[in-house]
Amino acid sequence: MNRSKMTRILAALCAAVLMVGMLAGCAGIEQNSEEAKAQAENRQFMSDVNAIMEELSQRLDSFNDAVSRGDVITMRTQADDAFKVLDNLESLEAPEVLQDVKQGYVDGSKQLKDALNAYIALYTDLAANPSAVSTDAYKERLASIQDTYDQAVEKLKSTDEAATQL
Repeated sequence: MNRSKMTRILAALCAAVLMVGMLAGCAGIEQNSEEAKAQAENRQFMSDVNAIMEELSQRLDSFNDAVSRGDVITMRTQADDAFKVLDNLESLEAPEVLQDVKQGYVDGSKQLKDALNAYIALYTDLAANPSAVSTDAYKERLASIQDTYDQAVEKLKSTDEAATQL
């Protein structure tokens, strides 16, 4: 999980979420007040998701900085901060039409949490007893963590794509 890759992925996710909001806002069709209210709720939800993703990107940058220093304590602190941001995503109220979109973001967030926790566990094990983790075991665990992370990112991307289809 290199920092620039993670930052680019999150930036792309944020851009996609923002694009959905902009597309919804550019619809120039006359609508009755109920439809207008529903669209406003949809835009607000996607705007809130975008803000959360931007904050998450900042938290993950701090996590990456801690990883680059090998600072397990700061990794845990930064991961916990990222988890709080992700919890905000789960607590958002989504309009009916966006319930599946919200669930996609929540599912991707949970996978991301799993990846970060596994990454911290690996570094904690290495810090506690470097000789207890063989090179092969390290590579295997890291590959598994990367797979979980990649699945999380893919879930978030596919959710963004689904949101743009609405």
